[in-house]
Amino acid sequence: MSDETPAPTFSLELGEDLREVRDWVHAFARDVIRPAAAEWDEREETPWPILQEAAKIGLYSLDFFANQMFDPSGVAIPVVYEELYWGDPGIALSLTGTTLAAVAVATNGTQEQVLEWTPEMFGTPDDVRLGAFCSSEPDAGSDVGAIRTRAVYDEATDEWVLNGTKTWITNGGIADVHVVVASVDPELGSRGQASFVVPPRTKGLSQGQKFRKHGIRASHTAEVILDDVRVPGRCLLGGKERLDERLARAREGRRSGGQAAMKTFEASRPAVGAMAVGCARAAYEYTLDYVRQREQFGRPLGDNQAVAFTLADMATRIDAARLLVWRASWMASRGKDFAQAEGSMSKLFASETATWVTQNAIRLLGGNGYTREYPVERWHRDATIFTIFEGASEIQRLIIGRTITGLPLR
Repeated sequence: MSDETPAPTFSLELGEDLREVRDWVHAFARDVIRPAAAEWDEREETPWPILQEAAKIGLYSLDFFANQMFDPSGVAIPVVYEELYWGDPGIALSLTGTTLAAVAVATNGTQEQVLEWTPEMFGTPDDVRLGAFCSSEPDAGSDVGAIRTRAVYDEATDEWVLNGTKTWITNGGIADVHVVVASVDPELGSRGQASFVVPPRTKGLSQGQKFRKHGIRASHTAEVILDDVRVPGRCLLGGKERLDERLARAREGRRSGGQAAMKTFEASRPAVGAMAVGCARAAYEYTLDYVRQREQFGRPLGDNQAVAFTLADMATRIDAARLLVWRASWMASRGKDFAQAEGSMSKLFASETATWVTQNAIRLLGGNGYTREYPVERWHRDATIFTIFEGASEIQRLIIGRTITGLPLR
């Protein structure tokens, strides 16, 4: 090694700027989100007052999330998400649900489309807006290739006509901007799909059933009905020329450059892992304080070896999950391929950790943990979703298995 070559460095220490952002977000989660969590869980409504307060301080804004997305460390988004979801997963999802739609535009759209549509998804402090990413359907959840929503091009008017039903959509029907994954050529399966922006107040788009959920109840989840929805040609993400080229390659049996929904999910998996880490950490910290103070048989509950061992496993799993999330996020920020399915690894392990930690938090709190007077039962209900949405645990294992074996597992 020459004298001019700098020595390689490795550090997991966050920079000063990111530490300040983390502490700022944590303070909002502690002072604003967590005290309101039980109320909005019971109401099962979007917490507009909290969204507005977050927008006023710049926490709910395109600028804030874009700055974290492009932070040079590569781990700003998971750091921020961990703190928000430590506050409350349901409210946090209301604050971050729009980012999935924004990521869909950023990963599939042109620069012009990104500049046009992402600001519309967040609005301003005086006019808070939402975005929604619409992929899942009644018969197409994990199997994105089964999407039936159709997009047909009307050459005479340069418009795309969308018809179909989407389900399990965060902010579905109440969002100002919807990003819809639809099939352009059903014979090509997932390779014949594309993403479309449906602008605000577009005729034919309506909200269907609003779901009453087991957890994350402060986040709005509903069906989106598309009935002859007409959007301008410029609303096709990536543009028609790029789509035509991709479809031509697919029809010839060549690589077509990725599938619309999967590109969005691949980019978001480490972020979902960070959500799960935040939820798990909340339950762990609450349980740790509880067993230190709660006395049974004349001594603190935590003075029992079985209890302490469970806490040790909690702490270890949470740290391991965080490191997997940070690695995947760093790789994505550097444009590195997930050669060993690192994105799926982070999402799988973190989500399973959250369900395990919260379940054991209830157990260690005993009867108290099973009541709504204590937050651990809510965190357990919330944690369940991390093993389901944006790729269920079984799908993550399938992706990892295919990647490491090189075999077409089914």
